[in-house]
Amino acid sequence: MRCKAAAAMGLKAGGAGKLRLPSVVAAVARSRMMKLWVLRATTTVLLWTCLVQLTAVGETWGPRVLMGWPSCRTARLAMTGPVAEKAVLPPRRVYRNNGYLMVSCNGGLNQMRAAICDMVAIARHLNVTLIVPELDKTSFWNDPSEFQDIFDVEHFITSLRGEVRILRELPPRMKQRVEVGMFHSMPPISWSDISYYHNQQILPLIQKHKVLHLNRTDARLANNGLPLDIQKLRCRVNYASLKFTPQIEELGRQVIRILRKNGPFLVLHLRYEMDMLAFSGCTEGCTREEADELTRMRYAYPWWKEKVIDSYVKRKDGFCPLTPEEIALVLRALEIDRSMQIYIAAGEIYGGKRRMASLTSAYPNVVRKETLLEPSDLRFFQNHSSQMAALDYLVSLESDIFVPTYDGNMAKVVEGHRRFMGFKKTILLDRKIIIDLVDRYKSGSLPWDEFSKLVKSVHANRMGSASRRTVIPDKPKEEDYFYANPQECLRDPNLLRAL
Repeated sequence: MRCKAAAAMGLKAGGAGKLRLPSVVAAVARSRMMKLWVLRATTTVLLWTCLVQLTAVGETWGPRVLMGWPSCRTARLAMTGPVAEKAVLPPRRVYRNNGYLMVSCNGGLNQMRAAICDMVAIARHLNVTLIVPELDKTSFWNDPSEFQDIFDVEHFITSLRGEVRILRELPPRMKQRVEVGMFHSMPPISWSDISYYHNQQILPLIQKHKVLHLNRTDARLANNGLPLDIQKLRCRVNYASLKFTPQIEELGRQVIRILRKNGPFLVLHLRYEMDMLAFSGCTEGCTREEADELTRMRYAYPWWKEKVIDSYVKRKDGFCPLTPEEIALVLRALEIDRSMQIYIAAGEIYGGKRRMASLTSAYPNVVRKETLLEPSDLRFFQNHSSQMAALDYLVSLESDIFVPTYDGNMAKVVEGHRRFMGFKKTILLDRKIIIDLVDRYKSGSLPWDEFSKLVKSVHANRMGSASRRTVIPDKPKEEDYFYANPQECLRDPNLLRAL
């Protein structure tokens, strides 16, 4: 009996031991699970840290290294560009829409740029919806670029949403009206004030037809006599909303970095391309064969109205672009350092190396985007003159000195933009006086020292400093261009008070 009792007690004791075993195992299991969880958490933190570091490296080296590896992120970046903080968008302006305004810009890049600014201001004032402007594809340059190929269209639309509604294309119902011809197309009158658009003609036509197409846009808004809010909006569009595409902006920065690495640089807007000479009828320094070629070209383009041109008289009056030989003398007279980098912001110079010889002899460091960049960098820009001009525009803005040899659209728009950036040095050449001085110097009647002294004296107050626009009533073509001197938008109150 004692044995059975002992056995029974043993069984009970063993049973108690078995009952306690699961709790011990559970404790050990919990301990192992905790260690495993800590290990996993530590590993996750380490992996995340590595990923963050690789992302940072990818932002810096992506174009050369990491972006070459296929991934979802790479594809997304290829479409959207570098990741940036999401900008806070202005609230949408709510207004009763009076209709839709379509515009077809004409001319080169900077003529179209100014026109786009005008059209936004007009659309805002008329309370209409603006369709993203169509760019000129039929002019001499024959550039097939669309708006979004040159400008950041999304930024253009969103940055102006607080002012005017802009759409990429007409809504379907309006598009159907246009397809069946239920719209009105016309060129607005040049240099018009805002009453022409609001009261006299444009707004009534939009309200009548619902869709109005303006088929010419160059200089269609006056320089002066406009409400201050319109002038300021023209500036806002030009200096904040019309950004170039990320690809153009990055390539422009690349050119500027290369130039800056080698010191200060001067941008020479040398308007001595074949089209400019044919259009202007200026043939100074050209051979007889070249002059004949330019004349044939002028007659070949019917929209160039002036056909019979006296090159000699036009040059003497200061209406011709300076030649490479003339600008070389001017830069030397102004004592521009011989070692200065001279960046040529222009297309192909007519006459090539022969006409550039004087300039490159006086300034050995003459460069162009084509000589600074690899051919592969420019392969997508070839045969797209407006995109190439956009690169020159960016470099011109950042130059230490900007010198235009003719007062075309790029010269004027860059001049105004540089004023807006803080009155950066822009040498505005008085061509009529320069031609007189150059001819006297070349004839031997004016010594070099006197020539240099006079050139410097004439241009002492022509360096892009603060000034009032010259207003000539009833002669808008002869007065100062708004975009060359947007005085209503200049930001230094001390300079403005001094005017």
